[in-house]
Amino acid sequence: MTSEYLQFSSIPSGAHKGKHHIIIVGAGIIGVCTAYYLTRHPAFDPATHHITIIESKRVAGGASGKAGGLLALWAFPQQIVPMSFQLHQELSSEYNGEEEWAYRRLTTVSIEGNIEKELKDNDSLDDSDASSILSSHKLEDEMAANGHTSDATTVASNENIDSVDPYGCKDATKPTDRPSKIKVVQKNSIKNEHFSLTHGELPNNLKWIKPGIIRDWSYLGDMDSTAQVHPYKFTNFILKKAMEVGGVELVLGKVNEILYDEETGATNGVSYDVSSVKTQAKETTVPIELHGNQIVLSVGPWTSKILPDCPISGLRAHSITIAPDRGQVSPYAIFTELAIGQDQYISPEIYARKDEVYVCGEGDTLVDVPETTDDVEVVKEKCDILFEYVGTLSPNLQNGRILKRQACYLPVLDVPSSSGPLIGETNVENLFLASGHSCWGINNAPGTGKIMAELLLDGVVECADISALDPSLFFDASVLNFTA
Repeated sequence: MTSEYLQFSSIPSGAHKGKHHIIIVGAGIIGVCTAYYLTRHPAFDPATHHITIIESKRVAGGASGKAGGLLALWAFPQQIVPMSFQLHQELSSEYNGEEEWAYRRLTTVSIEGNIEKELKDNDSLDDSDASSILSSHKLEDEMAANGHTSDATTVASNENIDSVDPYGCKDATKPTDRPSKIKVVQKNSIKNEHFSLTHGELPNNLKWIKPGIIRDWSYLGDMDSTAQVHPYKFTNFILKKAMEVGGVELVLGKVNEILYDEETGATNGVSYDVSSVKTQAKETTVPIELHGNQIVLSVGPWTSKILPDCPISGLRAHSITIAPDRGQVSPYAIFTELAIGQDQYISPEIYARKDEVYVCGEGDTLVDVPETTDDVEVVKEKCDILFEYVGTLSPNLQNGRILKRQACYLPVLDVPSSSGPLIGETNVENLFLASGHSCWGINNAPGTGKIMAELLLDGVVECADISALDPSLFFDASVLNFTA
């Protein structure tokens, strides 16, 4: 079972028959929020409507359960962000999000420093280790030896210090030019004061960061413009609330094919294979066809496995969670640019949660997106070195312990003119897409869910202008992935 309170099956119950049936593929945060806001739409009635969510392995098994959970008014795209940020606050107020999914406002800062000396003083971290997050050559060799392919041009290297944003947003030639979250914030944050440590100290309540190695810092956002959630807890809680209304069921299976009406060309269902789950008493190896009136794909980096023409790929990001040595740390999100040698930089992101600290490293494309979230390969070395890096910034983290080593794939839109996401009906009738949210999927999930609810039940979207996000502008969804 995906969690203690979520019921699921591998075979549809049949409750959808005779009703307007909406099939949502993917039980990540986007699919779950779509189901939730459908059940809150005035037109939704469990007596006449039914929602089936099909998930290959587990609820929030990918980035929806392993992302940092940062929320910000300076996220993108701005068509969705203000509404979605407000919806996060409203959901927290309604359901006591502070307790249920660790919602809280926080301060965001950028810090620049040099940790080269600290790394050299650390006997457990040799020179090759000290640059392995920046340089992927060593890991590329290991992957190649195991039969894996890699794309070295999109991974940071020692010779060419192009870096990949941890969230897969952009590339850049050097840290100060990276058009990542930090650049967006500096242009748009509410509080944009800039301080040098020669003129001022770190904030008074940021005592868990060592000031001696910090050369410069700036505010990126305050508690009016930034917040956080624990994405795994949020996704599971919101799905629970959607299912409590009735008319929503969770089916465990891996969708491989889109079904369509041969006469009209419109989508009318999906075909899926039953997933292997220990708690299931009975399983079948025969693909199951499930028909519906509207199909929504919200499978993030797995989209192109179902729609081959869709320009959404996956960037693997490693992360760890740390139990601090001395209890809770103050609520900060910290973006870093840290020198580890001559012309060598790393940029871990650090998010303090109520009972742990989340740290995200650089992205890589060494391994293609696997079949399911359970198959995501976690490189222990990357996680351990990430722990060493942040330990140079904070004794409280250095003396703490790693709780989780994990990796996930972020859905990146491979279109130079757009950062995504793709939201709306494709050029195949009744086939909808809500995917490609890049680094802001957690932030934009409630807004996306509300948009999809209006689109599916009203046929028009009133809450936001999504014309620039229309999937039909970017690819042909009629090129379907047939498995026969």
